Amino acid sequence: MNSGEEIEDGSDYHVYMMKLSQEALQITMQMNNQYHTPEELVELMRKLTGNSSFPEFGLFPPFYTDCGKNIHFGSNVFVNSGCRFQDQGGIYIGDNALIGHNAVLATLNHNKLPEKRGNLIPSPIHIGKDAWLGANVTVCPGVTIGDGAIIAAGAVVTADVEPGATVGGVPAKKLCK
Repeated sequence: MNSGEEIEDGSDYHVYMMKLSQEALQITMQMNNQYHTPEELVELMRKLTGNSSFPEFGLFPPFYTDCGKNIHFGSNVFVNSGCRFQDQGGIYIGDNALIGHNAVLATLNHNKLPEKRGNLIPSPIHIGKDAWLGANVTVCPGVTIGDGAIIAAGAVVTADVEPGATVGGVPAKKLCK
C-alpha cells in the first residue's frame, strides 16, 4: 500500500485495504465511544497499528483512520481531537510534533481518468520533529513538512514545507521563516 504504486479498483490489494479499513473502524469506534486513560489509548494505538512498540503519545479523541497499519510516530507526539488520518500511503510524524484539532492527513489520490477513478495512488506524508500543525489543517499526499515548521490553522498544504518555515492559506504559502 505504501509503495507508491497505483492500486487498481477491485484488485487483491484493494480488497485487502478494505479489510484493514474495517479493522480500523472497529478499533477507532472503541477508542472514540468511551473514556480511556492515556495508557489505554497507547494500547489501542498499538493494536490499531499492529506495532507493539508504538511510542507513548498524547491523543484527545475522537480520532479516525482508514487503516492504522501505516501510522508511524516519533516520541512525544500530540494529536488533538477530531483528526483524520488516511494513512494507507504512510504517515510518518517526528518527535515532539503537535497536530491540531480536526487536522486531515490524506495519503491517497485517485486516478484522474474517469474510467479508472476507483484506482488509488498512495503517497506518504512526512512531518518533521517539532512541527506544529494548527487546527483544521489539511496535508495532501506526498507532502513533507520540515523540522520545526508551523502550519497555520486552516491551511491546505499541497507542497513540501522547508524546516522552520511558517505557512498558511489555501494553498499554503510561506508566511515567514
